[in-house]
Amino acid sequence: MVDCSPTRRSFVKGAGSLAAVAAAAGAVTSAGAFGRGDALASDAAPSERVVWSRCNVNCGGGCWFQYHVVDGKIAYMESDNTGSADFQGRACLRGRAMRKWINHPDRLMYPMKRVGKRGEGKFERISWDEAIDSIASALKHVIDTYGNEAIYVNYGTGMYSVTGRTSNRLMNVLGGSLRSMFDYSAHMAEAAMPFMYGVSLNGSSMTECLENSDLLVMFGNSPAETRMGGGNIVWDFTRAREALKERGGKIVSIDPRLNESVSGHSDEWIPIRPGTDAALCSAIAHEWIVEGKVDKEFLDTYCVGFDEDTMPESARGMNRSYRDYIMGTGYDRVEKTPEWAAPITQVPADAIRRLAADIAAAKAPFITQGWGSQRHSNGEDTCRAICMLPLLIGKWGLPGTNSGEREGMPGALVKTIPNGENPVKASIPVYQWVNAVDHGKDMTALNAGVKGVDRLPSDIKFVWNYAGNCLTNQHGDVNYTHDVLVDESKCEFIVVYDTVLTDSAKYADILLPDAMRAEQLNMHTQGYSEWYLGVGLGGPAQEVPGECRSSYDVCADIAERFGKREEFTEGRTQEEWIRFLYEQGVQADGNMPTYDEMLKMGVYKRPLPPKVAFAEFRADPVANPLKTPSGKVEIYSEQLASIADTWDLGADERIFPIPVFQPGHHGYGAVTDEFPLYCCGFHHKSRTHSSFGFIEELEKVARQQLWINPIDAEPRGISTGDMLAVSSPAGEVRIEAKVTPRVVPGTVAFPQGAWHKADMSGDRVDYGACVNTLTQYRPTPLAKGNGTHSMIVQVERVR
Repeated sequence: MVDCSPTRRSFVKGAGSLAAVAAAAGAVTSAGAFGRGDALASDAAPSERVVWSRCNVNCGGGCWFQYHVVDGKIAYMESDNTGSADFQGRACLRGRAMRKWINHPDRLMYPMKRVGKRGEGKFERISWDEAIDSIASALKHVIDTYGNEAIYVNYGTGMYSVTGRTSNRLMNVLGGSLRSMFDYSAHMAEAAMPFMYGVSLNGSSMTECLENSDLLVMFGNSPAETRMGGGNIVWDFTRAREALKERGGKIVSIDPRLNESVSGHSDEWIPIRPGTDAALCSAIAHEWIVEGKVDKEFLDTYCVGFDEDTMPESARGMNRSYRDYIMGTGYDRVEKTPEWAAPITQVPADAIRRLAADIAAAKAPFITQGWGSQRHSNGEDTCRAICMLPLLIGKWGLPGTNSGEREGMPGALVKTIPNGENPVKASIPVYQWVNAVDHGKDMTALNAGVKGVDRLPSDIKFVWNYAGNCLTNQHGDVNYTHDVLVDESKCEFIVVYDTVLTDSAKYADILLPDAMRAEQLNMHTQGYSEWYLGVGLGGPAQEVPGECRSSYDVCADIAERFGKREEFTEGRTQEEWIRFLYEQGVQADGNMPTYDEMLKMGVYKRPLPPKVAFAEFRADPVANPLKTPSGKVEIYSEQLASIADTWDLGADERIFPIPVFQPGHHGYGAVTDEFPLYCCGFHHKSRTHSSFGFIEELEKVARQQLWINPIDAEPRGISTGDMLAVSSPAGEVRIEAKVTPRVVPGTVAFPQGAWHKADMSGDRVDYGACVNTLTQYRPTPLAKGNGTHSMIVQVERVR
């Protein structure tokens, strides 16, 4: 354990200030109520006007922007300065670079068609009529030849807005498309946690920690990097630390890296080998069982499967309980002592015991996990294992506690344009789309996690990729994915709709230029991370460049080619949809400003009371049962036991009905002489995933560097600044070295999201340092998800 208590200034009061804002403003708080709003424009220069907007990328924040427009062009921008300092959605450095993105010389300006080989990135300009005709013709051919199941709308998160994602609505109007389940961010948790809790992603709000906790334990969670900005959870996290200090509590961060959150705000860093969190949790559980600190009454009342007393009839008398596993009388007959966990996790046994004692002694421990911990090849087990900690001691569903999942996410005041009904019933896990292109007709419910049908009726033949870089850059194993996509006998047509030429965009047959949110009237809710409610309305700040168009208008034109424009639009323009959706929100809420008032105000926001996950169930489990078969927390899941017995799994794949530690593919014990280091990706401060990855100023602020411990660097002759060759079984990259003790020995940490730059007709060495050149495309056993943080590599200095 490393003591890293910082000396830092005091921040403004937290929960009290929020309560004061709520009391002062009642149900309505707004830019106007805070003394700004209309005054902004009058304060500006005569030729200047101010337009409200927000950051639209997927960090969870959605911070607010004020674009200062001079002569029809964004000259500069401010962020949110309305209201008290503890209730402002101020943008981080990334968000403040949005103006660079909007006016970047690399913006796509015109529709284009591919003229080279797919993936080469060679295009020629065409008219919008030709582009729309080509897309409509390809859609008609695929529907008539293969059926609507052969159409797939790919995952993408680069443009959040209530009107930004209309491609699913278009496909549903045309007869539907292959559905997808889960997402790249929390795939394993979303798939696994319903077997335990009946739902997934149900955590307490960080404001609950701020007000009532005395210990914050974070597994792989770094809001100072992943969720920066005032409209994001880093603000409540920072205030929570101050509140914890006043109560005599502390923050403990369990992470392979001493990340930005740890170095700036935590009291204790526990370095851990990546992918071994479940082993640590198992050892903590062992300590509590041995020392009698387990809350047996709570477990018997609210849970199934802790020990033989609450095992379902189908598994009784077989030593299959969680207690049996921990105490060495279960599946593997290995007792999960701290001495067992120490060489696996690299956390000393004494440190494990101290951590177990600290958590058990806390009155209200807030235990939370980021999504990096579950993004391993054993991620389904890991997320459930972390959730065992609050359950075992009964500090769950109570004030100041958390479910073990990531912090709670609020709802929204306005809805998006509805997608309508998708007539296609077949659905695949989102990470399985490449397999569905390559051999979709061989994918079944038992071998690929397909739902809705027993077997896919077709391979994917048409891909629509909007505002996303997951065709290649953000998907596992770029080299393998490239080989699948360039084979035009597999995927016959790809549409990419974006603002710049991402690596994924190079694979388009038709490439369309999107309008930025600042270039159209747009409405947006607050992000999903910070615990408040808000909505913004504004724009356009400037005219669209070239022939860029909104996706709504283009989808309407494609629908018209099928005689379905009216069905798609329901007689509304995009602007009319925005008004309609906002006024629906006003009617449902009862406290929001009118639409005309919002046009003047620009931004409206109000606080939310803290949330305790599963508080209703804890208060009355009979009246408020969970959505599990038993209505209780299922530590042992009969559903998972059935899946384990019936699914077609690989020889090295196992699914357990209880949370266990298993190394997983390329996890603990997988290193070799050829690939002697573990490698784990992490989210980088200069990018949101791959968004902003082309902004030069951000690249200079936070360079793309591989973190390597001096213990591993010295024998390799590596110094900070050296150029490195990093190779894995999947590929090879070039990246600058950062030699630092801030990463656990034996593991290198690799920033994800950099843009792939390789000669795919040559040696395929990636000089852009995209981590997915190194990851393998191997979906996980249960979720069939992206366990891409599990890697083994070799690192050498380029001489």
